[in-house]
Amino acid sequence: MINKDFFAALDALESEKKIEKQQFIESLEAGLAVAYKKESGEARPVMVVLNAQRCEIKIYAYKTVVEEVLDPEKEISLEDAKRIKNAYKVGDLVKEEVTPKTLSRIAAQTAKQVIMQRNNEIVKELIKDEMNNKEGEIVKGIVRRVENDTVYLEMAGTQLEGVMLPSEQIKGEKYNVNDVINVYVKNVRTTLRGTTQVMVSRACNGFVKKLFEMEVPEIKANLVNIKRIVREAGYRTKMAVYAEDSSIDAVGSCIGQKGMRINSVVQELGGEKIDVIGYSQDMGEYISRALSPAKVIAVMLNPEEKSAKAIVEDDKLSLAIGKSGQNVRLAAKLTEWKIDVKPFSSVASENGGIEEIGE
Repeated sequence: MINKDFFAALDALESEKKIEKQQFIESLEAGLAVAYKKESGEARPVMVVLNAQRCEIKIYAYKTVVEEVLDPEKEISLEDAKRIKNAYKVGDLVKEEVTPKTLSRIAAQTAKQVIMQRNNEIVKELIKDEMNNKEGEIVKGIVRRVENDTVYLEMAGTQLEGVMLPSEQIKGEKYNVNDVINVYVKNVRTTLRGTTQVMVSRACNGFVKKLFEMEVPEIKANLVNIKRIVREAGYRTKMAVYAEDSSIDAVGSCIGQKGMRINSVVQELGGEKIDVIGYSQDMGEYISRALSPAKVIAVMLNPEEKSAKAIVEDDKLSLAIGKSGQNVRLAAKLTEWKIDVKPFSSVASENGGIEEIGE
């Protein structure tokens, strides 16, 4: 079996498909083992010896020399081995060259099928490992079908299937077949049928975080840090940021000149509102900022219960609370404090325990 193209193909497998030669040889051995068993009725193990310089491939069936034979198809006694060659000792391999020319067409086809199957498995495993390395990253997916509100995608550059459950989709977004969309890789799983699926999302907090990392160099360089993100996908996101260096404007960095950076993120999210908030260790100040875009007059804190009462102008009450309580709900999640918003008129007579918020 001499074929220069075969050795060129080995190099191509290693460079193009990233399949190491040794992995292919293992597949070749497995295929030839099946073919050899089919042809001879034996189950002897086989080894493949490649000689790239001579473009030569030799296949050997072998048995292991043992003191006591337990498996006659795989083992040979020391006594019998010495009859073949006196130098044999326990642990040696007694090899017999098996020329491929003696293999029938059916056996050779069987070997080919096993080799192809093993190589496909190797490629899938490599792709799976590559996708595992992309967990927590944004990748592109091509919408292939939508069934029962679940979106199935082809992960760009792979043969893997991406799955975006209804709970991982942005409210109000429509996904059409052949749309190319950005998705966040949550994890890679193997189904009961043995297929690999990539679980992706556009609704998780990580998607917003990665979008800002892509748009804001200061975040990528760790000059600006994201403290916390809370979100109701399709409606509103609140993100608290800070910078260790006081000379860096963390909020301004995220917004960008004329809002260019934040607008890019908003556009990707289909118009979802985003409040970028400067994190503060002063809880009164932090809660006040978290209720953006409403202006807070004062905050009354109860540290023991981690609860606060935020005072706003009467005509700003609905803005502070938000539609269906969304703004105050997200502010509470962001600060991890219970927040009760009150109009100024209802607490005007109360003076004690009020912490004023500066301009």
